[in-house]
Amino acid sequence: MNTPLRQSWPLPAQPRPIVIIGTGGIVQDAHLPAYRKAGFDVQGLYDVDRARAERVAAEWGIGAVYASLEEAAAQDAVFDVAAPPVAHRAILEALPPGSAVLLQKPMGLDLAEATAIRDTCRARGLIASVNFQLRYSAMMLAIADAIARGTLGTLVEIEVHINLVTPWELFPHLIPNPRVEIVSHSIHYLDAIRALAGDPDSVFARSYGHPSSRLAQTRTSAILDYGEPLRVTLSINHHHNFGRRFQDASFRVEGTKGAAMAKLGLLLDYPRGEPDELWLAAKGGPWEQLALEGGWFPDAFVGPMANLHRYVAGEDGNLRTSVEDAWRTMALVEACYLSNHSRGTPVPRD
Repeated sequence: MNTPLRQSWPLPAQPRPIVIIGTGGIVQDAHLPAYRKAGFDVQGLYDVDRARAERVAAEWGIGAVYASLEEAAAQDAVFDVAAPPVAHRAILEALPPGSAVLLQKPMGLDLAEATAIRDTCRARGLIASVNFQLRYSAMMLAIADAIARGTLGTLVEIEVHINLVTPWELFPHLIPNPRVEIVSHSIHYLDAIRALAGDPDSVFARSYGHPSSRLAQTRTSAILDYGEPLRVTLSINHHHNFGRRFQDASFRVEGTKGAAMAKLGLLLDYPRGEPDELWLAAKGGPWEQLALEGGWFPDAFVGPMANLHRYVAGEDGNLRTSVEDAWRTMALVEACYLSNHSRGTPVPRD
């Protein structure tokens, strides 16, 4: 291939300061490392747990820890809301009208809450985006670029296959939730698929628990219907606790002219993970590995924030994961749960 495939989102020419609201694990593991790599200025932090915010600020050399949400919201900055989704609306209502804000995914826990968040952003004139960062990873940006160039031809297959062990004990806050796997995990794949193929016409989905887990669901099967010729499937199992040999975390995209296979290394031995991989093959040719410029964590977290900055500055014409677009990902999540409750078409019995 003459021109390298795109693997990163361009940085803004003049990034604004960032105020982060919420200082949990995802901020320490992904947001702050990504922003440091990108050269973004994190001006200050706010958390209801002030002691935690002060620890994080000391560790990362951040100059300000705000005493209240109101003090944080008074700053002239881009706001990174990394609080739980149940807190999003109240935080959005505290931000100045017209603010630029990046919301941690998911956009609420159901479509009703996603709609309320969207309506709040509309009413307050917020320039708001949701941190669906998998689509910004080096591997997914490269696949999207290959599709856009016509390298893969007409899409005929997209398959996400996850068969591994996820340490759900790291997420005890999910125990009381009636919805878990799709809205907390497979939402990444649903959003990334939408970024590659657009919105499906319909969906069939079933999500299950597991005898070893207290969580409501940790295994999912789904078919997204795009009509001929594209077949899209997800097979998600977080309980393959039988050694590394047959564990898998793959995202396969095939077209009439070529194919791509991505390894989501982060998920294997999470949270330590393995390196991501991307392999490409032209029809009739050998598989070739593409060297990746970064991993899903933390590098992909640069993309949503860079896109937000650039959109506000007029450097990007599209806010790719705006609350309007993110609402459609949440609508797909909701359709999966509605399908799950319908339990499909009964098989005739004698």
